[in-house]
Amino acid sequence: VHAGVGKASFTEEQLLDNVKAFVTAINRAKPTGAKGTYIEKVSLSSTMGPGLKLDVPALVAALQG
Repeated sequence: VHAGVGKASFTEEQLLDNVKAFVTAINRAKPTGAKGTYIEKVSLSSTMGPGLKLDVPALVAALQG
């Protein structure tokens, strides 16, 4: 799934809030029959920049806590 979560002018907090909301929405859309890890990889990038891989377990933990 590819989606825009912010602009270059956004603060770090605004981007974090948007990423959290996006990942939460993806997790809520998980089919009831899906087993195992639903989100395998997450990366963030600018429009034409290289991707920055995010730590999925840390991201999920931040959403729960």
